[in-house]
Amino acid sequence: MSRDARLIELTPATSRAAALAALTQAMQGIAEAPEREAALILRAGANLRSTDLLSDPDAPLGAAAANVAAWAMRRAAGEPLSRIAGKREFWGLEFALSPDTLDPRPDTETIVEAALSAVAARRGEALRLIDFGTGSGALIAALLSELPAAHGLAIDVNAPTAAQARANLERLGLAARAEVRVGDWGAGIEGEYDLIVANPPYIRSADIAGLAREVRDHDPPLALDGGADGLAAYRALAPQVARLLGPRGRFFFEVGQDQAPAVIEIAAAAGLGELTTFADLAGILRVVGGGAVKSATR
Repeated sequence: MSRDARLIELTPATSRAAALAALTQAMQGIAEAPEREAALILRAGANLRSTDLLSDPDAPLGAAAANVAAWAMRRAAGEPLSRIAGKREFWGLEFALSPDTLDPRPDTETIVEAALSAVAARRGEALRLIDFGTGSGALIAALLSELPAAHGLAIDVNAPTAAQARANLERLGLAARAEVRVGDWGAGIEGEYDLIVANPPYIRSADIAGLAREVRDHDPPLALDGGADGLAAYRALAPQVARLLGPRGRFFFEVGQDQAPAVIEIAAAAGLGELTTFADLAGILRVVGGGAVKSATR
């Protein structure tokens, strides 16, 4: 726990403005944007709207003071705010998190953007989707929310993770168009699919100990560990994707920094073609995508 967090003293009489100042001080050295982080903690911990801080900054915190202070101390100890709140916004949708789910991050929206662009001309069709390693269900839910006639299959190897994805899809009103299964990548899946997405584990096993504590200590190891070279999941996925993609199908994998060339090589060796990359907002090659190269007789 940081020294600043221990000094936070919020009482029911503390005003919103004074609380924001104290939280901003506590977040120095903890968050890249301390004032923004402080405002998020204050709003979430006190159940305030963003406009409340502007319209009535002198209002006292009241009974929410203890909760806000507790959240601030947890955040200063390295726990992500999304874990404290138990939820994360992704693609404009809210997802409940559990210890078994990866915290979906903005960079992963690159997959959604690339996939929607690839099927833009087919938006009204009854497309068939797969999300491998679904986690919270963020990818499949984001795509189904934009593709009104599509149906999706979400796969995760961990039963509690799959249960959380199912709960999120139900709460978002998308469960009627989504099936969630516990499974090992493409094992037991047949048929042809129009869109396949995956954000698999891609951190090298030896690098996990050196990750930021927000990731290392709070994201599930199963969703991080990509094996000795970080590429184990892609070697398992690529042949399954090549088998399952329809003639017009497209796939999109999230990849780690500097992994795109190796993942392209793996995908090409599995028979996937039209391979390309997509950069995230930081300019990092974050997604590898392409289609299936089918035989002339298929």
